[in-house]
Amino acid sequence: MSDPKTTVDAKGQTCPMPVLMTAKAAKELASGETMLIEATDNGARSDIPAWVEQTGNELVESSEDGGVMRFLVRKK
Repeated sequence: MSDPKTTVDAKGQTCPMPVLMTAKAAKELASGETMLIEATDNGARSDIPAWVEQTGNELVESSEDGGVMRFLVRKK
């Protein structure tokens, strides 16, 4: 994954915290900057992409390794 401006560590958090933490972090980014979200809650698998779509941001890439989901998001 490319080098994100910030990382949201939502590992161990349950719904809705990963999305709330992501939304808060997004407010600190300038347009075009990226953030990496790391989450272990299964809900994040659908919640983060849904949040990205609703907010008009871009899901650059996503992956999963050892139960940790990673989402690289670019702010619109």
